[in-house]
Amino acid sequence: MIIVKIGGNILDNPERLQAFLVDFAQLPSPKLLVHGGGKIASAIGQRMGITPHMVEGRRITDAETLDLVTMVYGGLVNKQVVAKLQALGCNAIGMTGADANIIPAQKRPVKAIDYGFAGDVTGPESINVQALEVFLQAGLIPIFAPLTHDTKGSLLNTNADTIASVLATALAPKHKVQLVYCFEKKGVLQNAQDDDSVISAIDSEKFEKLKGKGVINAGMVPKMDNAFAALQQGVAQVLICQAEALTSINTNHYSGTTLSLT
Repeated sequence: MIIVKIGGNILDNPERLQAFLVDFAQLPSPKLLVHGGGKIASAIGQRMGITPHMVEGRRITDAETLDLVTMVYGGLVNKQVVAKLQALGCNAIGMTGADANIIPAQKRPVKAIDYGFAGDVTGPESINVQALEVFLQAGLIPIFAPLTHDTKGSLLNTNADTIASVLATALAPKHKVQLVYCFEKKGVLQNAQDDDSVISAIDSEKFEKLKGKGVINAGMVPKMDNAFAALQQGVAQVLICQAEALTSINTNHYSGTTLSLT
C-alpha cells in the first residue's frame, strides 16, 4: 500500500504536476494520494479580496477562508487532479474527510491563537477504515483534499501532511504501508544550501542527533516528528523525496531519504 502526499510546489506547476501524475498512475495498487494546495488558495483568495493570515506557517481559517479552501482544495485542485488521472487510465475518486465519514476531526481548541475552522484528527482510531477499504477493494484510487469534518455539519481545514500520516497509521494493521512525502528538495539535506547533500537513511537515533546538531530544524522538525510517529504506529517505511523520484522508490536508483525506526 503506497500513500503519497504532494504539496503546492507540484500543484502550482502544470508540467511538474502532469509528470508526477503520469508516474503516480504507474504505481501498483492499492494506493492513495493526499494533496495540499495552500499557495493556490492564497492566490485565488487575493483575487477575491481575501488576505491570507498565517501564524507559524499555519493558516487562520475564518468562515470566509473556509469557503475559499473548500472551493479550491475540494473543488478546483481535487477535481483537476482526478480528471488528469482518469485521462491516464487511473480510476481515481476525489474525496474529503467528510465523504463516507472517513476522517472525522475536532475543531482546534482556542488557546493563545484562534485558528478558526482548523481541524485536528484525534488519531488513527478515528479513521473509518472499513469505508475506505470499500473504495480500495472496488479498484478505486482515493485522492484526498486536505479537508475533514466535525460530524456536526462543518468542514475543517486540516494539514495534508497530518492526513497522510494518520491514513497511513490507520491502514497499517491491514497493509504493509509505504508513506511517501514528495518534497521540493531531493530529501533531507545535511546542508540546507546544498541540494545534493541528501542523507540517504535516518533512523530514530540518528534523527535525535541531527536535531540536536541543528541539521534538522525549523519546519522540518514537525514533518519528521510526524513521520517517526507513523513508523512507531506500524507504518513500514517513510520516504522523503522529490516528486521526480517517485517511480524509483522501490529500485536501486532511489535517491531520496528513507526513514525507519532502526
